[in-house]
Amino acid sequence: MNRLILWTTLVVVFTSWAQPSYAVDTVTSATVSSSTVVDKSPPTASSPSIVVNNSDICQTGMSGAVQTSLFGISGGLTTTDVTCERIKLSRAVFGMGLKVAGISLLCQDVRVWNALWMAGSPCPYLGSIGVAAKDLWLANPDRAPEYSIIRSAEKEPEPDDYGTD
Repeated sequence: MNRLILWTTLVVVFTSWAQPSYAVDTVTSATVSSSTVVDKSPPTASSPSIVVNNSDICQTGMSGAVQTSLFGISGGLTTTDVTCERIKLSRAVFGMGLKVAGISLLCQDVRVWNALWMAGSPCPYLGSIGVAAKDLWLANPDRAPEYSIIRSAEKEPEPDDYGTD
């Protein structure tokens, strides 16, 4: 029984000394307002659009632009594909019934010239075709395109001299 009185006394003493605690609102409310003033737009350099999407045009378009905070420049250009033009011209002439002229246009490219020579069908020579054209080409190799097979037989070009149109 003494223990029960001791415990009860301790509880009463400690609870009387304890400070009362209250719940505190910890939610802080704040309103932040700001505004941004834009007095000018950022500088931009616009490149011209070069549209050559048509498959019947033998050109390729390129454009570009560079912009700094003070200076901007833009530009564009087109490049022409000579081989594409040759093929289109040859197709047009061949379509008009001028087959030899169409092949002659293609023979201006050394790759076509060499391919036809190796196939045994030499390019036309001033209107001559077949064996007559072959004999005339062999008699006049200087009239053949640069780096063609019959011109290479005369003089072996340096490796830096090779090139295509």
